[in-house]
Amino acid sequence: MRQFMTSTVEQRKDFKESFSTHPMEVAWASEAIFFITIEEVKCKGARLKPKVQISVDGVNWIDEGTVFEPLAERGQYFKRITHFGGWLRLYIEMEGDDPLFNLTIHLVMKE
Repeated sequence: MRQFMTSTVEQRKDFKESFSTHPMEVAWASEAIFFITIEEVKCKGARLKPKVQISVDGVNWIDEGTVFEPLAERGQYFKRITHFGGWLRLYIEMEGDDPLFNLTIHLVMKE
């Protein structure tokens, strides 16, 4: 039987500037999916630019290469990741004048 785990990284939380999600130790998994739900956007022209980052130790981070297209509207989005080593997180850059996004972010891992 395969192992499976879903972690709610952020739950309906407001963000006003670029941020990194809480890092997750995922060395046991062989595949992962980041889900981003934009619950609300309160600034015209605001955009999110999420990218996946990996780490060998959970402290020092490197861009993995997987990026989301810029996100600007309510909805659900996802990216699949493999070959990620021990730790994963998202770095989410925000653009726009006084942006405000309400987000839910999940990380699903499977072995």
